[in-house]
Amino acid sequence: MYLTPKSGLFLGGSCVTAIAAVGSIFELSYGEPDLGVLATAIILGLSIPLTGLFFFAAVRDARANMK
Repeated sequence: MYLTPKSGLFLGGSCVTAIAAVGSIFELSYGEPDLGVLATAIILGLSIPLTGLFFFAAVRDARANMK
C-alpha cells in the first residue's frame, strides 16, 4: 500500500471539504441557510477547489512513494 501519513491527511482533507461542499449546496438550495447565505456561499466557493487540490496532492504524494 502506498498511503503515507501525509497522503492520508490530504485524502482526509479532500473528504472533509467535499462533504462541506455538498452540505453547502443543500443548505443554499433548501431555503435560508443556518449560517446565512454569504457565509455558506463562501464555504462552498472555498471547498470546491480545495477538494480538488487536496485530492491531487494525495495522489501525487502516493505516486511519489511508490518506489
